[in-house]
Amino acid sequence: QVRLVESGGALVQPGGSLRLSCAASGVTFGLYVMSWYRQAPGKERELVAVITVAGSTNYADSVKGRFTISRDNVKNTVYLQMNSLKPEDTAVYYCNAVHQIMARNLNYWGQGTQVTVSS
Repeated sequence: QVRLVESGGALVQPGGSLRLSCAASGVTFGLYVMSWYRQAPGKERELVAVITVAGSTNYADSVKGRFTISRDNVKNTVYLQMNSLKPEDTAVYYCNAVHQIMARNLNYWGQGTQVTVSS
C-alpha cells in the first residue's frame, strides 16, 4: 500500500519559516521524482518545487530563493524548507511522487498539510 504523509504545516507569521516533511512508504523511493504542490482557496493547484531522482531541483518563480526542496532516500522522505514566508504562501501543500519511468501508472499524492501565513 502506497502512502505519502505530509506534516509540518502550521500557522506562522510573515517572515517566518516552516519545514514540511513527506514520508513515503510502499514505494521504491529512490526511483521517484518528488514534488511539492500547493492550492489556495479559489485557485488552481500549482507546482512549487521538484526534485529528481538525481537530486536536480526546480522551483516556481514565486518561491525561488525562499524555498528549498530536498530528499533523504534512506529515510524515504522529501522536505520543503520554507523561509521568508509571505501571506501569499498560504495554501494546502501536497506531496507528489511520480515514478521516473512509469509515470503514467505510478503517480501518488499525499493528503495535504495546511500552511497559514498571517499576523
